Formats: sequence, C-alpha cells, structure tokens
Amino acid sequence: MNPNSQTLGSMPQPPWYAQRWPWLLMLGPATVVVAGAVTTWLAVTRPDALVVGDYYKQGQAINQDLRRDRVAAGMRLEVQMRFDPQAGRLEGTLTAAGRPLGTPFKVMLAHPTIPEKDMTLEAVPDATGHFSIVLPALERAHWQVVVEAGQKDWRLAHSWDWPKHRELDIKADAR
Repeated sequence: MNPNSQTLGSMPQPPWYAQRWPWLLMLGPATVVVAGAVTTWLAVTRPDALVVGDYYKQGQAINQDLRRDRVAAGMRLEVQMRFDPQAGRLEGTLTAAGRPLGTPFKVMLAHPTIPEKDMTLEAVPDATGHFSIVLPALERAHWQVVVEAGQKDWRLAHSWDWPKHRELDIKADAR
C-alpha cells in the first residue's frame, strides 16, 4: 500500500509546519538560545565594575587597614553623622575617648555598584569636634563609609543604608 494513499473516510493530514504543536515544542529551546545570546552580548559589552585589576596590591593593603582599625580602637574613636537633604550638608561630630577631636579627616562614601558615584569629602571639625560638609545630594543606596585621618594613621568603616537610616554612628571596634 502506498503511504501517500488515503483510506476512505480519512482527512488529508496537513504538513508538519502547518500544525501548532511542533512550533509550541520548539518555542522553549528557541527562547533559551535567544536568552543565551543576549546574556553573552551583555557579558562581553559591559565591563564588571566590581573586579579590580590590582587585586594583589589591595590584598596586601588589608593588613595596613587592620592596623589602622586597631589604632582607632586604641583612641576609642567615634563618629556620628547625618545627611540633611534640605541643607545639602553632611554634619556630625568626631570624638576620641569622649572628647572632641579637632584634626582634619576624610569621609569616603563608596557606592555599592557604580564607582563613578564614589565621593571623598574633606572635613575640618571645629573645637567641639563638630563638622559640616557640603554634599548636594546623596543617592538612595547602601553606601560603604570610611572615615580616616589625613595621614591615614587611623580609620573607621561601616555601611550606611541611606535614607532608611537617617543617622550613622561608627564606633571603633577593639578586635
């Protein structure tokens, strides 16, 4: 019997491409192929900002950072700060063992994912340890804050989820 012959009462079958089931079954793998191509294109065209080229030097610097943390703990340093968006200022106090510290220092705000948004601010406290720094805007983010001496002999570090937490209080740990 000829496979193309038709039996009495049967309907002619349309070709496979005219039916919906093969196309529905091919939709899943086709979607995966397109998603893989888009992911590959994104990975190739967008550099990863979280990976640094000089990771070895940064790894060596960790020991110096720990030494600076111990110096801050020995001085019993504490900084309290808050950002006032209406005034466009970052204000606070810096104390050592409960007494005001009047030496200039730096406040570094590191954005969690975009290095171009990182900021380094110079602070000069008055005799009472109070400082006020011009900061026009602070984006809603989970900032990494580092407060350190101008000569880099001590440092305080903490994360700050602004504006969820309006104020930030960093105390040196005795580790």
